[in-house]
Amino acid sequence: MSQETATEGDLRNTGMSLKHDREWDYELDRIVEEIEERDADRVGLQFPEGLKRRGPAVADDLRALCGDDVTFMLSGQPCYGACDLDTYLMRRTDVFVHFGHSPMKESDKIIYVPLFSNVDPFPILEEAVDELPEDDVGLVTTAQHMNQFESMVTWLETRGFDVHTRRGDDRLTHEGQVLGCNYASADIDANQVLYVGGGKFHPLGLAMEHPDKHVLIADPVNNVVTVADTEKFMKQRYAAVHKAMSANKWGVIFCTKIGQGRMDTAESILEDNDNTYLITMDEVTPDRLRNFDMDAFVNTGCPRITTDDGPQFHKPMLTPGEYRIAVGDKPLDSLSFDTFHGTW
Repeated sequence: MSQETATEGDLRNTGMSLKHDREWDYELDRIVEEIEERDADRVGLQFPEGLKRRGPAVADDLRALCGDDVTFMLSGQPCYGACDLDTYLMRRTDVFVHFGHSPMKESDKIIYVPLFSNVDPFPILEEAVDELPEDDVGLVTTAQHMNQFESMVTWLETRGFDVHTRRGDDRLTHEGQVLGCNYASADIDANQVLYVGGGKFHPLGLAMEHPDKHVLIADPVNNVVTVADTEKFMKQRYAAVHKAMSANKWGVIFCTKIGQGRMDTAESILEDNDNTYLITMDEVTPDRLRNFDMDAFVNTGCPRITTDDGPQFHKPMLTPGEYRIAVGDKPLDSLSFDTFHGTW
């Protein structure tokens, strides 16, 4: 299905229109077993934004299984990834359950429940293979579809493809997995990469980090096949850099979320520029920065804050690499996607 013959996000022909509230496997038995084994009295539950509304029902189910002696607490903190662990709640509970993401920060206290998608990826793969001109292909996906990853590899191989996969680095749990801040699993010996998953952020970042590769998106949720085209995205980033070139006062943002802090990066900027000011915060939003009298900001936290929400900030919001271009330390053509590599 080409971009010309389908509307992105159109669920009419996917079967998903009746499955929007599809059930996930919350692994309640495993959670209860861990609670009993650790003789836990206080249990924290953290859900990603799209599943927070399911939290009370999951807490009710766990109460019924554990009894009144165990207290369950729901995290209201924003959660967009395993880097968003609610450390305040974690410190005050005996067991902390994080739903929807693969492990990033290992701890005996944390239970990760991945919540795999039940969407069948193979119908959209049937359409995607027509857009793959070469036999060598890299395969990547997100945590929600990792339960189907090996089957997808086998499926492609039976159709004559030489499938290249790898586990990127220590920030990634699974082979072939990509995060919104890490695409090291796409560093494979193939000129084309097939991304299976919803949305465009991951494949756009992948295409930015690997500009030599043809990145094809097979979205099994929205039932659409598209090519990751970075042109519009790059224009937005170049515009932000140009606007920041006249900035004098810079706010350097250090994110205090457990998986997003890059103090070394922040400090290197502060050391090189007397007109920079360190701003620490957990949730970086346009409203929180509006009262700071800065000409521009550089975000050392999650790159999605810059790329997804950048236009909403009242002053230019740059990544560390873009900052170096804006102040003249690097040439304009060195602009690239900001990523996290390695572990904590």
